[in-house]
Amino acid sequence: MERMPAVRRRRLGEELRRLRDLAGLTSGEAARLAGWHQSKVSRIETGRSSVSAEDVTVLLDVYAVRDEDTRELADTLAGQGHQRGWWHDFRDVLPVEYRDFISLETGARRARSMENNVVPGLLQTRAYAKALTGDVMPELGPREADALVDVRIARQAVLRQDPPLELWAVLDEAVLRRGVGGPEVMAAQLRALAGAAELPNVRLQVLPFAAGGHIGVTGSFVVFSFPRIADLDVVVIDHLTSSLYVDRKEDVAAYGAAFARLCKFALPDDESVALIGKIADDMS
Repeated sequence: MERMPAVRRRRLGEELRRLRDLAGLTSGEAARLAGWHQSKVSRIETGRSSVSAEDVTVLLDVYAVRDEDTRELADTLAGQGHQRGWWHDFRDVLPVEYRDFISLETGARRARSMENNVVPGLLQTRAYAKALTGDVMPELGPREADALVDVRIARQAVLRQDPPLELWAVLDEAVLRRGVGGPEVMAAQLRALAGAAELPNVRLQVLPFAAGGHIGVTGSFVVFSFPRIADLDVVVIDHLTSSLYVDRKEDVAAYGAAFARLCKFALPDDESVALIGKIADDMS
C-alpha cells in the first residue's frame, strides 16, 4: 500500500470526525460499532495513520451517511495514495515530501503554477533538469542525481495521460533569462517551453520585468485542483528542505485569487510564447 500524503490523511480525519459528531457518537462508541479498538478511530481522526477505503466505508455506514457527495468526498480522500505509484521505485532517493507532491500531481485535474525561479518540473528538458540538479544539490552522487532527473522526466507523463493534467503556468521573466546549464542548454529549454505551449492542455504566460513588483515575487506556488470535488484543492509552497501544504478553504481561495491577479499582469499567451522564442534566439 502506498503511503497517503499527510495533507490527505489530515483532511480525511477531519471529515470523519465531523461525521461522527453529526451522528452523535463518541470515538469509543464508533469503535465499538465498527468492531475496532478506540485507538484506531483516534489515529484515523488525527491523521496519524492511513486508512483503507474499506475502513472508510465501515465508518460511513456506522455514521449512517447517505448523502452521495459526502460519501464521494470521503471515498476519494481514502482512495488517493493507496495505489502503488511508479515513484515507489524511487523511494530510496525521494524525500517523503516529494513523494507526497508527486502523488497529488498525479491525481490532480488541473495545476496552476506560479514560478519565479526555474522552469516548472513538468516542462523541463532532461539537460536542463540535470544541470539544475547538479547546481542545487552538488553533494549528490551520480546515481542519486540521475535518479532525481529520471523522476522529473517521468512526472511529465501526466501532461499526456488520458485525461491529461491541465497546466496553467505563469513564469517570471527571470526564469527565462537565468542561464541554467549554459546558453545551449537554456536555448533548447526555451524552445521546448514554446513547443509545450502548443499542447491543448498547457497554457503559458510570462510576467515581464516591466510588470514591476507583484505578489508572485514573494514565492513560487502550485494550486492543485481535483476531479469533481473542489474541497480537495491544495496549495503547495516549496522551501529549501521541505514543502508546505495549504488546504484550508480560505487560504486556497486566497492563492487562487492571487494567481488570477498575476495572470492579469502577465503577457497574453501569444506574446508570452513570442518572448520565449526571442530570448531563445538571443541565446543561440
